[in-house]
Amino acid sequence: MAELRDAGMTSKAWPFEEARRLLKRYEAAPPEKGHVLFETGYGPSGLPHIGTFGEVARTTMIRRAFEAISDIPTRLICFSDDMDGMRKVPDNVPNAGMLREHLQKPLTSVPDPFGTHESFGHHNNAMLRRFLDTFGFEYEFYSATEYYRSGRFDAVLKRAVERYDDVMKVMLKSLREERQQTYSIFLPIHPETGRVLYVPLKEVNAQDFTVTFDDEEGREWTLPVTGGNVKLQWKPDFGARWAALDVDFEMYGKDHSTNTPIYDRICEILGGRKPEHFTYELFLDQNGEKISKSKGNGLSIDAWLTYASTESLSYFMFQKPKTAKRMHFDVIPKAMDEYHQQLRAYAGQDAAQRANNPVWHIHGGDVPQSHMVVPFSMLLNLASVAGAEDRETLWGFIRRYAPEATPETHTDLDAAAGYAVRYYNDFVKPEKVYRAPTEQEAEALDTLRNALRAYEGPADGDALQQVVFDVGRDRFDPMRDWFRALYEVLLGASQGPRFGGFIALYGVDNTIRLIDRALAGELS
Repeated sequence: MAELRDAGMTSKAWPFEEARRLLKRYEAAPPEKGHVLFETGYGPSGLPHIGTFGEVARTTMIRRAFEAISDIPTRLICFSDDMDGMRKVPDNVPNAGMLREHLQKPLTSVPDPFGTHESFGHHNNAMLRRFLDTFGFEYEFYSATEYYRSGRFDAVLKRAVERYDDVMKVMLKSLREERQQTYSIFLPIHPETGRVLYVPLKEVNAQDFTVTFDDEEGREWTLPVTGGNVKLQWKPDFGARWAALDVDFEMYGKDHSTNTPIYDRICEILGGRKPEHFTYELFLDQNGEKISKSKGNGLSIDAWLTYASTESLSYFMFQKPKTAKRMHFDVIPKAMDEYHQQLRAYAGQDAAQRANNPVWHIHGGDVPQSHMVVPFSMLLNLASVAGAEDRETLWGFIRRYAPEATPETHTDLDAAAGYAVRYYNDFVKPEKVYRAPTEQEAEALDTLRNALRAYEGPADGDALQQVVFDVGRDRFDPMRDWFRALYEVLLGASQGPRFGGFIALYGVDNTIRLIDRALAGELS
């Protein structure tokens, strides 16, 4: 543990860099509350998307790094802004017509279109918790509705009334002149309709902590700011929450970065200490557009877990958080294989190397062994050539290639075989296009077939790769044209695995038959 702590104090892995910055916050004295508080926020206006998971995963990585270099206890809370008014109906939910009747109501006052929970907000909160629990995150769930209505935010709301002018000065500087005329940091909840009102305030009373306003019909109302009668606009709400909860660390997407000085200053005005921040780049769909909860575009968490392991998704989130990430299905195989490469490397690494290895941050130091004796990309190609409809088909080849492997002893490989079959059938099979070989390629394939017939060595990927290389060396320049021909003619793909390894897994005799079919025109 001492070695890891020393390594963490110099590691260039971004979670350790952030952990060290957070540790400096308490150089002079430990936190009065007795712990360091990490927070992540969630807006339940739509179903949770993969970016929400990424925020919690990355915050957890920093939390683990902090715990490795410090003895200060930590907590992580996931805060749901479920008292926000529903501004629009999401595109990816049922019963949209019913939801339109409840626009502008707090999300926890909108009926659940799925019919399974107390409200739409409760449904989306439950979805988020289910997703987070799947990954084994340690967190506490906080609801804005509960905090506003139970009185837990009353103290900070009263402070916001007392310091109303100071908070308003911060906000007005960031608004256009037209918006300044009607803006208030407080949003009343209409006593009759239950809707969140964006109306100018006629009075903010610091004596009895009330606000007075006219509703859309011109009727005047006076409401206490406490007890859930009023909520804060979203920017003041950020800073107020930090002050109320004494948050030490929160990360958020780049789209929030310009508001950071506003959040920080409001937190300070309301008596808090601004937290440490980490801004990450946004997640994009296959078209390069920002992932949106209301649109439901981009990969969902459930979709990723249909085709790959939870750990591969965590690995994807670890990589370059300051770089925009395109979240589409074609990123999955690379994430799977690189995760297991790092697992295999971990066992032979020293403390400094382990502190930089993504798998330490994914598993919090309790790193498992990899039993992936066949790479995921190779399983995909095998599924493609074998036309696999189930994982047992793949195990027929795996057992011959690695006799010691069984589904019971190599559970990660068994799971990967199932993922590969699903991925092949849903994404590879519909796009697979074979082509006929050129005259030069046909001659080379014929030579390769004869070389494989004469091969008497073991089913070793390196040795077989040399056979493939020797055939192409005198015929193709550059050599990548030879391997591209193998992939396009034999596998129906533009790229593929190290071909010697594929032959070892698929079998020499099977590969000979595959070449025969290609030369006979049966594939194309």
